[in-house]
Amino acid sequence: MAAYVLVHGAWHGGWCWRELRPLLEQAGHDVFTPSLTGLGDRAHLSRPGIDLALHVQDIVGVLEAEDLRDVILLGHSYGGMVVTGAAARAAARIRRLVYLDAFVPETGRCALDYVVPERAAAFREQGEKSGFVAPPPASLWGHTRQKDLDWIRPREVPHPYATFVQPVRIADAAALARLPKTFILCSQPATGSFDQFAAKYRAAPGWRFHELKTGHDAMILVPRQLAAILLREAE
Repeated sequence: MAAYVLVHGAWHGGWCWRELRPLLEQAGHDVFTPSLTGLGDRAHLSRPGIDLALHVQDIVGVLEAEDLRDVILLGHSYGGMVVTGAAARAAARIRRLVYLDAFVPETGRCALDYVVPERAAAFREQGEKSGFVAPPPASLWGHTRQKDLDWIRPREVPHPYATFVQPVRIADAAALARLPKTFILCSQPATGSFDQFAAKYRAAPGWRFHELKTGHDAMILVPRQLAAILLREAE
């Protein structure tokens, strides 16, 4: 059995895995869905100074405090920045890295380096004024069902801007490179920021590739389809 650690993206929290988590647990796996500092159930800790390094430490802390081994470490969206930094510090604990429609950063680059330029410019304008970036419309994540919108809207919170502009630092590039990796593309509708990674890793050595014909928030939109992929990735 594997331990899954699922790391949410920007504006989200551990709450976003509610439909997916029991599907993995029913198969006998342990599942951890931490909220990053300042987000989700930890939104009361929000402040402008929260940066990517703190979010990386959040996840390293979970791995170490729970003494997790043989981990399937998944990052969704911005969470790809976080799991990359965390896996480089704790590679011995990781069985596989999974990027769910996520950034796959190179050391020294930040999240906004990869975002669609006009969207990145809007984020910079907001962030430099307030220290935070407001959630975009949920339609960007592929949501159209009213029940999903009613659930998501009160839970999304402004995201600390510093996390978007701090470059990721990869502590052990060699260890990170050796880890098996998976990329899951959410293609309908695509957000525009993650196609670049799908093109790069679709047939890359050491990578597995899957495509879900759904929106960006696959864990909410098609949890059963996503669970089926993740259970195969643990094999």
